[in-house]
Amino acid sequence: MKIYVYSVRDDEKAYLERYMCRDDVEITLSPEEPTLENASSLAGFDGVSILGQTKIDQPLLDEWKRQGIRYLSTRTIGYNHIDVAYARSIGMRVCNANYAPNGVADFTVMMMLLVLRNYKPSLWRGQVYDFSLEGLQGREMRSLTVGIIGTGRIGTAVIQNLSGFGCKMLAYDIRENEAVKKWAAYVDLKTLYQESDIITLHMPLLESTYHLIDREAIHQMKDGVILVNCARGELMNLDDLIDELESGKIGGLGLDTVESEEGLIHLDLRTKILNNRRIAYIRQFPNVVMTQHMAFYTREAVESMVRCGIEGILGMAKNQRGQTEIDI
Repeated sequence: MKIYVYSVRDDEKAYLERYMCRDDVEITLSPEEPTLENASSLAGFDGVSILGQTKIDQPLLDEWKRQGIRYLSTRTIGYNHIDVAYARSIGMRVCNANYAPNGVADFTVMMMLLVLRNYKPSLWRGQVYDFSLEGLQGREMRSLTVGIIGTGRIGTAVIQNLSGFGCKMLAYDIRENEAVKKWAAYVDLKTLYQESDIITLHMPLLESTYHLIDREAIHQMKDGVILVNCARGELMNLDDLIDELESGKIGGLGLDTVESEEGLIHLDLRTKILNNRRIAYIRQFPNVVMTQHMAFYTREAVESMVRCGIEGILGMAKNQRGQTEIDI
């Protein structure tokens, strides 16, 4: 079994090198993103592992198929960058990765607290020795209602984390989780919008969830609502977020991911001109905390994603149906 691993980061190498010592697999590591131009490097390989920065579309999948690729893994939970349906139609099996929900759940609560306690303007002031308090008064979590949209593994872990803060919690999901009900009350989406002081998203990006948070949804929410997104950027309409920040309807944003972040995240652009005007603009609001799509980024999660990336391919090659194989 020969596996070609694209987009290898330095933090993944130690975990990938463990597999290079095994007799049942030959692994080649590359820092390059997959393209049509470098697809010829795959001749003789059985599987490809990727990250999430590149669109894996029909032309690329066709070329990989011609090179003999039968298995594809993405070392990410999200897989909307892959045309999975087409890959399966040409006989290519696809799997994604998983990791414990704790890292993202912890990060989500941190984002809530950073926005609630005016971290960003406080940091700015401290850097120029302005230690005044005016305008920095925050709010306490115990006095607020938090709405959690999506109660899968991560959403449930967020609820467990929040249970110690004494806040009221409302939850929404098309499938209710019985374990959640001891901490949060399930309500319809309209009620969650109307009653929540903070709303956090924990759902996959699907056709039905694209732009779930738009102008219409925001207008159903409380004035000054705080929104947190550590899931998928396209769950929120970026233009509508900007408009509602300007109007004051949105009181704060905690964003680890944002619509149209492709070509920016995980890159060093310090000497470049940021040509995404919407992201450049939204970053400047004092009540917007943005991070570089790093909620997942813990030592434990990276090790798990690498393991899934390689073991997923090896399992598919043995015709084993693992938990991470994608069936569309």
